[in-house]
Amino acid sequence: MMNVTQTSTAKPSLLRAMNRWDLTGLAINGIIGAGIFGLPSTAAAMLGAASPIAFVLCALIVYLVVLCFAEAASRFTETGGPYLYARAIFGSFIGFEVGWSAWVARLSAFAANSNVMIAYLGFFVPQVTSGLPRTGVLIAVNAALALINIRGVRISALVGDIFAGTKVLGLLLFAMIGLFFVDWKVFSAAAIPANANWGGAILVLFYAFTGFEATVVPAAEAKRPRSDMGQALILAMGIAAVTYVSIQVVALGTLPNLAESQRPLADAGRNFLGPIAGGAISLVACISILGNLSNIALICPRLTYAFAERRDFPAFFGRLHRRFDTPVGSIVFFAVIASILAISGTFLWLATVSVVARLVNYLVTCLAVPILQKRSPEGRDYRILFGPVGPIAGVGLCVWLAMQSALRDVFAFGVACLVGAVLYMARPRSEIL
Repeated sequence: MMNVTQTSTAKPSLLRAMNRWDLTGLAINGIIGAGIFGLPSTAAAMLGAASPIAFVLCALIVYLVVLCFAEAASRFTETGGPYLYARAIFGSFIGFEVGWSAWVARLSAFAANSNVMIAYLGFFVPQVTSGLPRTGVLIAVNAALALINIRGVRISALVGDIFAGTKVLGLLLFAMIGLFFVDWKVFSAAAIPANANWGGAILVLFYAFTGFEATVVPAAEAKRPRSDMGQALILAMGIAAVTYVSIQVVALGTLPNLAESQRPLADAGRNFLGPIAGGAISLVACISILGNLSNIALICPRLTYAFAERRDFPAFFGRLHRRFDTPVGSIVFFAVIASILAISGTFLWLATVSVVARLVNYLVTCLAVPILQKRSPEGRDYRILFGPVGPIAGVGLCVWLAMQSALRDVFAFGVACLVGAVLYMARPRSEIL
């Protein structure tokens, strides 16, 4: 494998500046976004008092996939993540489709979460929820994240660390204070609904745990990618799982009509802390979403950079800033497209694509791990116990979850794959290896 660490004779390359804690912050920002501020009511409507169990089961399922990513990441030092793993095992076309689906999924999430952030900002400044103020805020946020990103991955990582620490602290404070006000009779007296849809509930909650996969993409900018990636993923997933389960317990135990709430955390906080809690939770939501947006703004340009680095995309996307050694072409392109989608609202159909697209990324990575284990039994800093058993279980769980998806989501993903195939085939012949 090619090592992209800079040397005096090599062409300009990405700088290795992120440590293990930066990667952990990146993973936390990827996982904890906008979903946890709405999912507690959805889970309660589907499973009632048993909904915390669904969060635990979902965390265990995702943990299997995280272990596969940890082992795959310990074998590579270049930029690309799932795109790179699939390309190494299944060839350039499959690799590109996997990378393309990951890019589309993250782009749509950025556009959707930008508008969720606007909704929560409206709690403080109602004027920003529509018209020119809305457009101005969306462009300003995108431009600010792009400038931070261009200035260097170390600055981007530091900003991400601040967002990650603040959001986790805010959510854990909500959970810890709320535990003193929980009515525990809710859990002892309530029964699981007779028509409980566990598969559907776990599928919905599954996406509250997604986003960790983005952490492995900027491996070429990590100081010790082989050893640090896996540890960062496992630590971040543990923090997210504890946070989510605690929040669900508090929401259930402090808000009697949780299943009907549109803003479950704000309503629950208002119940046990008073009116000031609504503003506090809205502020935490804005910080959480901004952290998620900063994560995506860092990751997505690295994917198109990785495409260009292997000549699966035009060379423009592989251009580095002369001073900061960041993929400026890819950063600017992402900022422009993300702004257009967020402002126009046409991102809605892409949001359905992200559901299946992420599962495909997980499935392909799980499939790649046993092959990597067979091809190079050593060559790794992290190893899954019991050989291929974990990856095979991960594949089975991804297939099961995909079967819970609506046909329209699968169709939308197929359309996105077709667009990716056209882009792949239409790339300039001079750019093809």
